[in-house]
Amino acid sequence: MAISTAVGADRISRVVGYKLRKGFAPILGVNLPQRIAILTPANSDKQTGLPTKQEVTSASEAANLLGYGSPGHMIMRILRPLTGDGVGGIPTVLFPQTDPVGVAAIKELTVTTAGVTANATHRVIVNGRDNVDGQFYSISVVTTDTQATIATKIATAINSVLSAPCTAAVDGVNDNQVNITSKFIGVISDDLTIEVVNDGSPVGVTYAVTVGAAGTGNHDISGALAAFGSEWNTIVINPYGTSTFETLETFNGIPDPINPTGLYSGVTFRPFFALWGSNESSRTSLLTITDAEARKSQVTNVLCPAPNSDGWPFEAAANAAFLLANTHQNNPHLDVASQSYPDMPVPADGNIGDMANYNDRDVLVKGGSSTVDLVAGRYQIQDFVTTYHPDGELPPQFRFVRSLNQDFQVKYGYTLLENDNVRDKAIAGNEQTVTVSDVIKPKIWAQILRTYADNLSERALITDPDFMKESIEIGTGESNPDRLETFFRYKRSPFMRIGSTDAEARFTFNL
Repeated sequence: MAISTAVGADRISRVVGYKLRKGFAPILGVNLPQRIAILTPANSDKQTGLPTKQEVTSASEAANLLGYGSPGHMIMRILRPLTGDGVGGIPTVLFPQTDPVGVAAIKELTVTTAGVTANATHRVIVNGRDNVDGQFYSISVVTTDTQATIATKIATAINSVLSAPCTAAVDGVNDNQVNITSKFIGVISDDLTIEVVNDGSPVGVTYAVTVGAAGTGNHDISGALAAFGSEWNTIVINPYGTSTFETLETFNGIPDPINPTGLYSGVTFRPFFALWGSNESSRTSLLTITDAEARKSQVTNVLCPAPNSDGWPFEAAANAAFLLANTHQNNPHLDVASQSYPDMPVPADGNIGDMANYNDRDVLVKGGSSTVDLVAGRYQIQDFVTTYHPDGELPPQFRFVRSLNQDFQVKYGYTLLENDNVRDKAIAGNEQTVTVSDVIKPKIWAQILRTYADNLSERALITDPDFMKESIEIGTGESNPDRLETFFRYKRSPFMRIGSTDAEARFTFNL
């Protein structure tokens, strides 16, 4: 075979030639690139001209598209905060949904006073936050204020925060009542919470919040999923919760050894984790969802808990996505266990319900529910799991998100090697002499995979690389000569989740 083909071998006349070729070094040690797909409604005033999908690199870019205070904007605030690198170079892609038939949630805040007794500062708390990016909802109450004056100050304070998820207006009939309306409609808006905190200085003013209207209407995500195309979206943030579980599970599929479905099918294989948040603190309530019979065989939906938080549930999912994407991108051999949410409101009294108890957390994990604890004033992930826990399968193969990610990482690296060394190559016999390029021999492919086994072991994604090496089988098709078949096994590396130590103490005699 010619060393150079820059000048054709048939040429005779004097000339020099130079040709640039693509060089492919062995592809080893490359982690699966993460990509975050954000399902999100747009604000009611941003319903026209929405794209099917759009990659954004900042919260303000999301706000310009979907509206300030929209779920997509609030999610991007966490993924790409004003300070810090956030998820860095990991793509964040919005998949907007238009409004369904429904209404936005409305909260009615009533101010009552027989006279303000002293000057004070009171804080309006919107979904657990007294400010957004440094813009505060605070109001100054002075002795000359009436109920109506204070109500007007509250409405002004809310409307002055650009990124607030709601708007406010004094009621046209009751001038001491503020009607606070979500900027987006649907059942998702029903999680709007409002509170006024006097910080120990009531000064003769009381506040009461009631429901003016419940948010109604479920968004349709089918168009967004269809727009995923051939991109591998590794993480999906689902702000709609349980109403979309079946749609996501059907689309994503299951890694069945006989008949894998959806994105787990053999010719596709680009599955995702769908993260949903919940503020529920009751073990029984959570298990009603994750331990349901329909969830036990599914690997798609992953609870991101924030028990008793006043924050939006989808903010918990965004916090978990922040941790998961960075870990899977940079340290895929690790778990997100012991990592803390970067930006999630916690209950003021520190009460996180059943998740504070280890026995309850243990039951929750066994029932397909992730868990957190409250450590140093922040939610700290204890267990991060899918809902997968079929009866009788011990241990469940796809319980922990880390385990599935290890499988995704192995597959991604394998595909890179396959594309470089096998695809569109001629197949030659192991002992056949060849003098042309673009040829693969089964024994050469086996050697490449043996090297890959060592690489996976060095990256702590698997253990016992010899086990993988010894399992490799390669051959051509029995009925189709243009078919190369490969099989191998591997052992995922374990993760130290439980430390168990016995210590024996004895008396000392004869000193």
